[in-house]
Amino acid sequence: MRLGPALLFIFLLVPLFEIYLLLTVGGIIGVGWTVFAVVFTAVLGAWLVRRQGFSALGRIRAQLDRGELPAMEVFEGVFLLLAGALLLTPGFFTDTIGFLCLTPPVRRAVINYMMRHGAIIHMGSGGPGPGPGPGPGTPGPGKPLEGQYHRVDD
Repeated sequence: MRLGPALLFIFLLVPLFEIYLLLTVGGIIGVGWTVFAVVFTAVLGAWLVRRQGFSALGRIRAQLDRGELPAMEVFEGVFLLLAGALLLTPGFFTDTIGFLCLTPPVRRAVINYMMRHGAIIHMGSGGPGPGPGPGPGTPGPGKPLEGQYHRVDD
């Protein structure tokens, strides 16, 4: 995938579209209500991101305590960071994308789609997977990791 057109879209066309939407909405409902809507969505979005972020952190900790790999939760955390950035960016288009990232079914569907199409590497659940298994001497549960080291002084 070439990033040139994607970056052009993100950094040039999205802000132009945001300006168009802000001017259009401002012309319909007035400047004051438009500013109120932009500030309100930023505050609401920050509150929702904080709430869902702490929830995701709790799920990550619980899975780690059970010895499971919290792959989906980590990817959801990345989407929550993206949602926060989009919701704090003034504009209606970025707010819409940000709120979609906050919707758990939409977020999981996008993550699953990206995993199926190779945009995200799926780490699995720690069970056996494709490829050769661990070789002899490979540390596993209960085996110490051994090696050599040397100290480098400053």
